[in-house]
Amino acid sequence: MQKLKIVFLDAATIGDDVSLQPIISLGQLTTYSSTAPDEVVKRISGCDVVITNKVWVGKKEIHSNPCLKLICVAATGMNNVDLAYAASKNIPVRNAVNYSTESVAQVTFMHILNLVGKAPYFDNAVKSGYYSSAGSFTDVTNPFYELKGKRLGIIGLGNIGSRVAQIAEVFGMEISYFPTSGKAHSDKYPAKGLGQLLAESDVITIHAPLNERTKDLITRKELHAMNPNGYIVNMGRGGIINEADLADALDSGVMAGAAVDVFTKEPLPADHPYLTMTKRNKLLLTPHIGWASKEARELLVAKIAENIKTL
Repeated sequence: MQKLKIVFLDAATIGDDVSLQPIISLGQLTTYSSTAPDEVVKRISGCDVVITNKVWVGKKEIHSNPCLKLICVAATGMNNVDLAYAASKNIPVRNAVNYSTESVAQVTFMHILNLVGKAPYFDNAVKSGYYSSAGSFTDVTNPFYELKGKRLGIIGLGNIGSRVAQIAEVFGMEISYFPTSGKAHSDKYPAKGLGQLLAESDVITIHAPLNERTKDLITRKELHAMNPNGYIVNMGRGGIINEADLADALDSGVMAGAAVDVFTKEPLPADHPYLTMTKRNKLLLTPHIGWASKEARELLVAKIAENIKTL
């Protein structure tokens, strides 16, 4: 039997510390660290399987390769593939579901604890020399609060949102959620309208895909409706929160703080509002690493291999 020809367009996203052997064992694998838009057609030519994390595979690219049998997305979100055109050509598009749940939930709480616990401030208080010269064994000038009894509002109660809710219960938080589909689906946590969720919650976390229902879901209007002592953490997609509006809201003191792991354009442009705002200490940023624990990336490779085996 002829070996499958497989191409991975942006294999660098997996990292050098994770083996691609589960995929290599299934055929002839060609990898590229990254692929520019004008390189896609040439690189997928003659391939049976295309693997992409973030590289766009659209109508032109799909149409150019009559050999194409499967598109594997090395992620959960599939907004980098023209799904409608792929379906019209009877080419399945398969993503990797539930590979990063533990990783994203952990990074979510890393951000929540750093925000609520004022970790950057206290770290700087010691390293800057302020603590050494303060004359007191402690610093109570910038108070933090406990999560116990506080309200967590989750936007998108899927696999990741549900895991975040479970962890929040251990901290003693009260949990509610906003169903981005418009239909309540949990018998464990109460569903609320977006406005009510934002106004009542001490912490908001976002774990939703980017689609027509969630794009610009949170703009200036919604941010100004938030609990003024509240925090918001975006672990979903950059386009769910209007980024310029969030930077302005933080500078205006509309809320206590925010953390963001995902951006509309990645990597983040040097002139982005998040990097030019005045009160940058109120915003914690990570470079889209929520999904990327070593364990999650190993599981991702395994799930891609399982998707290829279905051919």
